[in-house]
Amino acid sequence: MSEPYTVGILTVSDTAFVDNSLDKSGPLINTILSDTQKYTIKQQTIVNDEIHAIQNTITSWSDLNLVIITGGTGFSPRDVTPEAVKPLLTKETPGITHLLLSSSMAITPFAALSRPITGIRNKTMIITLPGSPKACQENMEAVLKVLPHALDLLLDRSVKKFHTKMQQSAQSGHTCTHKHDREGDASHTGQSASLDTPVARRLRSSPYPLIQVEKALKIVADHAKLLNVISVPVSQFLPGYVLAEDVLSLEPVPGYRASIVDGYAIHVEDGPGVYQVESISLAQQASCTPLSRGKIARVATGGMVPEGANAVIMVEDTKLIKEDGKEELEVEILVSASLNENIREVGSDCQVGEVVGRKGQRVGSELGTLASVGVRHVKAYRKPRVGVLSSGNEVLDHMHTDVLKPGQIRDTNRITLLAAISAAGFEAVDLGIVDDDVDEILERLEEAVSKVDVLITTGGVSMGEADFMKPILEQKMDATIHFGRVLMKPGKPTTFATIPQGKRASKLVFALPGNPVSATVAFHLFVLPALRRMSGWENPDHSLIPVKIQHDIELDSRPEYHRVSVRIEHGLLVATSTGKQQSSRMMSMVEANGLLQLPMRTPEEIVLPKGTSVPCILIGNLA
Repeated sequence: MSEPYTVGILTVSDTAFVDNSLDKSGPLINTILSDTQKYTIKQQTIVNDEIHAIQNTITSWSDLNLVIITGGTGFSPRDVTPEAVKPLLTKETPGITHLLLSSSMAITPFAALSRPITGIRNKTMIITLPGSPKACQENMEAVLKVLPHALDLLLDRSVKKFHTKMQQSAQSGHTCTHKHDREGDASHTGQSASLDTPVARRLRSSPYPLIQVEKALKIVADHAKLLNVISVPVSQFLPGYVLAEDVLSLEPVPGYRASIVDGYAIHVEDGPGVYQVESISLAQQASCTPLSRGKIARVATGGMVPEGANAVIMVEDTKLIKEDGKEELEVEILVSASLNENIREVGSDCQVGEVVGRKGQRVGSELGTLASVGVRHVKAYRKPRVGVLSSGNEVLDHMHTDVLKPGQIRDTNRITLLAAISAAGFEAVDLGIVDDDVDEILERLEEAVSKVDVLITTGGVSMGEADFMKPILEQKMDATIHFGRVLMKPGKPTTFATIPQGKRASKLVFALPGNPVSATVAFHLFVLPALRRMSGWENPDHSLIPVKIQHDIELDSRPEYHRVSVRIEHGLLVATSTGKQQSSRMMSMVEANGLLQLPMRTPEEIVLPKGTSVPCILIGNLA
């Protein structure tokens, strides 16, 4: 690695000069440069908005390779940074200045009110940035890629390797990763164009960086917060909830001495012999008469063992001696018994105060146990309500459309996602279909956010002229779009945003692609783990299981989630592809119960041969 570039960071601000804690941009620049491990911060200071103060600092840093100045580039009378810097320059660098302006203008037209200036003073490069931390970060990210090469040229360092790499890249042919897909590209402003932008001036590349699936999953996990605790009745609707506190038994089980078998309660000391049947104890009786010595009582399984009896003999180990046509009068006990044989003592299954449900436990088969110990309500984490909204002028409800006209399609996304949400144990809210109209979409989104914790939309997230979902979220609903593209197939335009709700938790929005398979895969990959996490699951993420593929699979330039049918064969899990994997082909979901996690294609690995073990996410029951 070459020697780090030496850097000075200068904040120009009257207020920060008085109170250094108000300087947010200077420390931000320090962090951005330090994280690259290519720069050493030698100097960092704050001066007021005075020309001589700015110039004195720059001239005293003449031994540094790079000076970055933040603040003082606006229209205010006190904004004099360009006037201070320009006389000191020996060369101007208009290309870098243009890069700063163009990257900012792609985000907001108000960037035109900034007056950046860049240039060279002897062997020092000088770059001026706005004082706003947000604008400062956007500008830094815009120039970060070109800075090392520019400094190498300025410092007469060897650039032969760089030029060779560029030539090799130009000769290597086309790949499916476009230039603007590369991380750190200047076009990745992270914000959509204004809704007022005419179609002729729309963006030709996405402003959202293409991020790895792992990074996207972490972002979602960081924002999927645990919901509040509620009281839930112990009923058939409780399974699937996660307990928010330990549950203790309120009653002993059994609550009385109960017989394990159908037979006769006896005194062990009496031994085998013929005895008079003194009483009968059936399961539904609330009490029974104490048993006299030398006599026996007939008891049913679960029936109360009479006081005084200390064992129960099975009916199979007895013989009827005398009866009156209706009842048994005398019975012979054929075997000896041990003390307390075939008797369940009070609390032998569960004592009062014993833990019968653990905090963090997801209720399932334990339902009967909770009911048996007298628990009628438990504290559990609330499950999120999940709304599904389809969008598109061409999208029609499948139940209310007899014949499609050219250009129309049936809405398959909404019904598929609603079913998947319900099958996963969450409340699904059908929000219908909305046309590609900004005002109508805004109205429906605002209504939806008031009803649900998590909103899923499909369609309107790509690069089409009617793809309004991202700009509406950002510009009309004050949402933060955490990612707008993911390096995966299918589902590349998958978008995740949060909408602030004041002091309450933000609402989560998953804006999924309109292609049916893309939407379904993105739901299983991103939405489902988030719903589980919000509900309190201890292990909300998907489990990957190894499966053996039954045929060769050609890899794609993106990591792919390949739809397969997984079954058990000769004790092993095997997977068969569901056919052509286009994101619009719903047939690839027929009988699909798994998603193969395929790596991206490399020159060394183009095809996975039959028999290869591949990680798989199960999305259904085994075939």
